[in-house]
Amino acid sequence: MDLYLILWYFFVYAVLGWCAEVCYAALRTGHFVNRGFLNGPVCPIYGVGVVVVILLLTPVRENVFLLFVCSVLLTSALEWLTGFVLEKLFHQKWWDYSEMPFNLNGYICPMFSVLWGIACLLVMDVIHPMVAGLVDNIPHMVGVVLLSVFSVVLVADLAATVATMVGLNRQLRQLEELAGKIRAASNELGENLSAGVLTISEKGAEVREDLTERGAELTERLTDLRDDLTERGAELTERLTDLREDLSDRKAARDQEQAQRRQAREAALKRREAALAELKAANEELLSTYRFGQRRLLKAFPHMTSTRYAAALEELRGRLDRRGRRS
Repeated sequence: MDLYLILWYFFVYAVLGWCAEVCYAALRTGHFVNRGFLNGPVCPIYGVGVVVVILLLTPVRENVFLLFVCSVLLTSALEWLTGFVLEKLFHQKWWDYSEMPFNLNGYICPMFSVLWGIACLLVMDVIHPMVAGLVDNIPHMVGVVLLSVFSVVLVADLAATVATMVGLNRQLRQLEELAGKIRAASNELGENLSAGVLTISEKGAEVREDLTERGAELTERLTDLRDDLTERGAELTERLTDLREDLSDRKAARDQEQAQRRQAREAALKRREAALAELKAANEELLSTYRFGQRRLLKAFPHMTSTRYAAALEELRGRLDRRGRRS
């Protein structure tokens, strides 16, 4: 099989695979979802998978059992490798079979592997003969031109999708960083509020204790003064007045100091609240600004998870879901 046929079969089965994914998604969700990794109507993994099956398994085509077993092994290996490579490249898990029994790393599971094996039997016995006949009827020069156009469009689409994924990862990283700063600012604000309340409580206790001591001292001295009142009335009255003024001055100084501290705490809290509000505004703006390509990928792969920015991805997906319900 020459490169010309390989490319044609790749594009045909990539499109057919995309159609199968769209139909499957429509049955599950009740509406159209572009299930491809790329923007165009192609799923390259289907094109690559079927071409590999055709190239390697045509010699055993007549042995249905062997064809089925080899198809299961080949497609499972390809699906596992694709999932692994995509996760390592983009730090996202595009599909996840972790809840399926006997899955391997969440990339493959027996149920879907068997389905791929059955699909390969259908392709080899029914679909591929028709596809091969269709491709053979295309004039060679026309086929070369069409393949050239398809290839250029595919490469451009791939570049755009990679750029979208890089942008999405950058946005998720920024969201994670902002979330960390918001948590730190909230914790600092809460700690300062708690410290302020405790300080006020402690100062109040100190003031009450000091006033109690001063009151006891004043009472004792008043008692002494009363005993000596008849002998030194004028002098004692003056001393009593001085004591009251001294106590009043100390209380006024303490009240002023507490007022200054309270004002300083309130100013610091306002600054932290303003900083926290700015961080939340930046987070909100970042959540609200994502490209169409990012939105499409999140819709196409609703179970996609991020190995680095899981919380940020869920927050972004939740925002997208809420916006979708409102529209």
